[in-house]
Amino acid sequence: MAAEKEDYAHEQVKEIGNSPSATAIHDAIYKEAESELERPTSNLFWSGLAAGLSMSLSMIVEGILEAYLPEAKWTVLVSSFGYSVGFVIVILGKQKLFTENTLTPILPLLHDKTLEKFRNVMRLWGVVLLANLVGTLLVALTVAHTSAFDPHILDTFAKLGHEAMKPGFGTVLLRGVFAGWLIALMVWLLPHAGSARVWIVILVTYVVAIGHFSHVIAGSMETFTIAAMGETTWGDVLLTYTLPALIGNILGGVVLVAAINHAQTQSGEKEKSHTQA
Repeated sequence: MAAEKEDYAHEQVKEIGNSPSATAIHDAIYKEAESELERPTSNLFWSGLAAGLSMSLSMIVEGILEAYLPEAKWTVLVSSFGYSVGFVIVILGKQKLFTENTLTPILPLLHDKTLEKFRNVMRLWGVVLLANLVGTLLVALTVAHTSAFDPHILDTFAKLGHEAMKPGFGTVLLRGVFAGWLIALMVWLLPHAGSARVWIVILVTYVVAIGHFSHVIAGSMETFTIAAMGETTWGDVLLTYTLPALIGNILGGVVLVAAINHAQTQSGEKEKSHTQA
């Protein structure tokens, strides 16, 4: 037994010692990003549409859980696990989600600051964002105009949508920064996560849910649903929620994760080159 414990301890030390460096993580994401930027527009659209449809499950599962839980302060701590479902499906299914791409394609752009690279990144962003929103819109219309869900569950969906829009433009934008930061950090952690990938996705997106941080795709599913129900206008949804959440997500992902981690790895490479010289 003592020998087994000693072997286990050695394995743990070895695993910690083999943890990937920031440069290794950066290089893995950079390699994936270069491949993604070469994908045809039609391929990006269909993958983004699949992601939008899958992300609707974040609202659906969270809403169903909340509808059947008792009204209490702790209810949100349980129902928020449903929010993670859409993200798990999207990420494990390799579907294109806009907020993942506030990190991934930005790294090649930071390396190669050319107009051509910028246009390609904007192409990817525009196609994926549009496809994601179209996917959530299709499900929102289905939820609002069919009998797929019982009335008390629909009431919960409406509650989630109104809660998402309640804070107003400035607060939604600020909360969007936190959501964009967390999702981009999640993407940064995934390349070498191995079997822990699912738990990283669940943990990070659970924090987004309980923090009521504004995610442009998951939140648009909630707000599109109340617009489809006729409980608010489409213009109000787009200007009060979708736009500020989008701006916040971009700021959180690009500035707080992509730019800072790129600077970290680049400064490390410069120091290494200087030492070798």
